[in-house]
Amino acid sequence: MGGKYFEELPVGATFKHKLGRTVTEMDNVLFCALTLNTQPLHINEDYAAQTEFGARIVNGLFTLGLIVGLTVSDLTEGTIVANLGYERVVHPRPVFHGDTLYAESEVLETRDSRSRPECGVVRLKHIGRNQRGESVLEFERSALFLRRPQEQTS
Repeated sequence: MGGKYFEELPVGATFKHKLGRTVTEMDNVLFCALTLNTQPLHINEDYAAQTEFGARIVNGLFTLGLIVGLTVSDLTEGTIVANLGYERVVHPRPVFHGDTLYAESEVLETRDSRSRPECGVVRLKHIGRNQRGESVLEFERSALFLRRPQEQTS
């Protein structure tokens, strides 16, 4: 498994995830179609060209999902039970078609699960950056992580 267990995530640990992903026009248009989002800033080039952005911008919820996805192989692949919540979501800059996004993560807090002794709760801060290193998304996420399995003795 590529993910980290609860014990492998001390407060203050940071991760610069190596995987990057270039956002395409198809990503944005398909996501808007699938979610029935008719915001013209995302799907109408004529309209968007007349705004302060000068072109269509990528749907912020797609960006959120992508940044979470970029962290999976390093942090959560096979080691979480569930995402518990997302907080303090901010979009400091827009994402445009052709931008390549990267993710960074920091462990903010950990605690034992009150209801599941085989798990712990981890609060993470994620930052999404474009190819110029500019922050395009910042948010906190809480997740229920598995503890490292104990060795079986026979």
